This record gives sequence, C-alpha cells and structure tokens, in this order.
Amino acid sequence: MREKEIEPELTKMLMNGMALLGAGANVIMQLSRLPVGHGVVESRVEDGSLFHHPVKRTRTTLGYIMIALFGTDRERLILRSEVNSQHRHVQSDSESPVPYDASDPELQLWVAACMFRGLEDAIKILYRSTSPETLDLLYRHCSRFATTLQVPISMWPATRESFESYWAASISLLAVDEATRAYLLQFASLKFLPVPMHRVLGGLHLFVTKGFLPPAFRDTLGLSWTSGDQRRFQLMMSTAALVNRLLPRVLREFPWNIVLWDTRRRLGRGRSFV
Repeated sequence: MREKEIEPELTKMLMNGMALLGAGANVIMQLSRLPVGHGVVESRVEDGSLFHHPVKRTRTTLGYIMIALFGTDRERLILRSEVNSQHRHVQSDSESPVPYDASDPELQLWVAACMFRGLEDAIKILYRSTSPETLDLLYRHCSRFATTLQVPISMWPATRESFESYWAASISLLAVDEATRAYLLQFASLKFLPVPMHRVLGGLHLFVTKGFLPPAFRDTLGLSWTSGDQRRFQLMMSTAALVNRLLPRVLREFPWNIVLWDTRRRLGRGRSFV
C-alpha cells in the first residue's frame, strides 16, 4: 500500500532536475565532519566508491533520494535493509585517525540534515516566492531522509525553528584534515571522471559547488569566494530559474522521473539496489 499522497505543489518542487545543481555542494557538506569524511575516504566497500564506480554510485545516491521521498513503506524498508547491510562494513579500525561508524544515528542525522538543507537552498533559488507554509511542509516530508536510514523520528527536530538550532550547533563540529580535504577538492573538481571530462567540466562544477556551499563550509575547506563570484553565481542561478519555469514538465523532472522508474523496477524485481 502506498503512503498518503504528496501535495502536488511539493511534488513539483521535489521532482525538479535543476535541484541537482547543488548536489556537489551537498556531498561536501555531508563529508565536512571528520567521522563522515573518513568513513567515505577509508571505506573498504569498493563497489560503492564514487572514484571507482562513479555511475553506479550516482545511480544509488539518486535512487535513495527518490525512494526516501516518494517510496512506499515496503520500498523504503527494502532500501533501508540494503543500505544497512553496506553500512555494517564502514567502521573505523585501529589505524583510523578518527573513530566512525556509518550506522551511528547521530552521523546519519547529520547526513539527512545536509540533504534537507541542500534541497531547501535549491528550492529557494528555483522558486523564490515559496511560502513559509510550503517550506514547513517540505521540512516535515524530508524527515524521510533520516527515517529511511536508522534515525528514529524522535531525533528529527520537530520544527524548522528547532532544526535551525540543531544546524547552528552542528556547524561548530565542521572539520576536515589533509586526507578528507584532498578527497573533497578532487570531488569538487570532478577528478573521478575520465580526464577529458573533468578538464572540460571540472572548473564549472567547482564554481557552482562553491556557490551553493554556505560560508562556514567554504571557510572550513579554505575555498575563496569573492563578491564578483557571488554576482556571477546569482546571475547563473537566475538564468537557471528562468529556464526551469519554461521547461515542459517531462524535461523539468528529468532525471528524477527516470531514476524513480528505474529504482522501482529494480526493487520490484528483487535486484540489488546498492
């Protein structure tokens, strides 16, 4: 049985391919705490590595987002089980410089909080007249980012106001070291792609990623950002918002519509998701 239908206005905002413009920044936000960053950098689960299997990793990440937001109870249960099976292998050992455990609900809450913040930022750019009531609805629905992992609903801040308090406190925990900073800068420059692709697209991706990063994250990574950069970024995003309004629905929803269809097909056939 499917869960309660999502409000049409909310579906329109969530099924928006332009929101992926901030995806790179969101990954960096999640990994800007040492336990999460080292959990990814040191992970022995090679088949889920972005640098070894970029297409599979991207498909898995986008599929998780779609099922978390739109999946039935059964689909989310299957997804949670598969993710948990992978997370059991992501734990620090005696050689790790910081302790971490990918199954830690506190760390999972941080990852889910970053996912909401990134989505909220993208929606505010694409839909500038979004009402507080709609943002409240978005916030409540995005609790699924957390509860589709191992985070109980009681850990998700009850309101957007309480979320802001959680977020402000969490910013003080931002930290990178030599290993995680190198990884994140390589990611931001698309060094995981074939050489011709990252040479062509890497600079643009780095610029857009820096634009979407909140100042505290840029400062943590030591990334420069000038007033001129901000003006260029705002012009780029204004153009993206205009194009977004003009696109027909099927194109505006791409690639989310394909990702949701493909992920449901894989889950329905009992094929591995991760």
